[in-house]
Amino acid sequence: MLRQLRDGYTSRPKPFPHSVVLCGLWDVRDYKVASGGDPTRLGTSSPFNIKIASLRIGDFTPAQVRELYAQHTTETGQPFTDQAFDYTQGQPWLVNALAREIVREMRIAPPDPITAEHVDQAKERLILARATHLDSLVARLAEPRVRRVVEPLIAGELTVPDPTYDDDVAYLRDLGLLAPTRPAAIANPIYREVIVRVLGSHTEDSIVADPRSFVLPDGRLDFSMLLREFAAFWRQHGEVLTSGDYYHEVAPQLVIMGFLHRIVNGGGYVDREYGVGRGRIDLLVRWPYTDRDGNRVWQREAVELKVWRRGEADPAPAGLRQLDDYLERLELDRGTLVVFDRRDPGSSPAQRTRFDEDQTPSGRPVTVLRA
Repeated sequence: MLRQLRDGYTSRPKPFPHSVVLCGLWDVRDYKVASGGDPTRLGTSSPFNIKIASLRIGDFTPAQVRELYAQHTTETGQPFTDQAFDYTQGQPWLVNALAREIVREMRIAPPDPITAEHVDQAKERLILARATHLDSLVARLAEPRVRRVVEPLIAGELTVPDPTYDDDVAYLRDLGLLAPTRPAAIANPIYREVIVRVLGSHTEDSIVADPRSFVLPDGRLDFSMLLREFAAFWRQHGEVLTSGDYYHEVAPQLVIMGFLHRIVNGGGYVDREYGVGRGRIDLLVRWPYTDRDGNRVWQREAVELKVWRRGEADPAPAGLRQLDDYLERLELDRGTLVVFDRRDPGSSPAQRTRFDEDQTPSGRPVTVLRA
């Protein structure tokens, strides 16, 4: 088809369209790669030098999201929380899907306000349902071009540029998987959540522990028991779960995130923060329960993940400093640091897994799990 367009273009002004718009998931040059072209020669904006411009449907701004939701409020009298933008970052399909899930599927009827907790629930439902849009996203994760960018993003590591890196990043931005800003970052928290859940799904399938066994009589989550159970799980299954080539560099982090989600899912939430240059993954486990006065309150547990690779210094001191900042931001008194030792892939996880107690530079107590 592209060659026909090229032939018609060169024969102008004979009868031929003045302009043609190709609307699809990829930029036109990416179809050249899909049809067998050389991926290292993508510098030109068009394989046939006839393209005028590539346009991407933009995300909504915060003001546009508020305007859209305000139309619903005007019609129904039902106010809408601004947190919906935080999760979607204005991605048009997500903005509408999240609102639809709350209003039509969860049946939160006017005049009851749509709260942050409703948005949390809707986000979880969308991710679990894996609607068509999110499934299309998931299908891309196995592509080498996607993995080359996403894997170091999850690990928080800087990438050594190669001849295709800039084009790989441009490709992911065209897909809408990356935000248009620099440095490279996943486009929104929902995509960020979907990616690690899908990549860690094999871990969730391997867990036989009953999530209800981790709930204390007062309704709180027994987080220390959860950590001990993960350590036992890691000793037994860690070597197998991290031995594959699929996203191998972040396999340990994906295992613990999959474990946490399997235990916490259904009662609470696991929020994840990761991105290039961070050198870590920050996790926040949120668990709702009812206090003695009958109030609904949230238990929050902060976890930081670090990896110790061959030739590097022990990352624990830096991890304690970084965790200190994270705890300060969350206004929490204690946290957990997990350090995965990957210096000797041949040694057994059972030999390296142990618990220590330490503290941050400001004196906050920290449980350190070395695995």
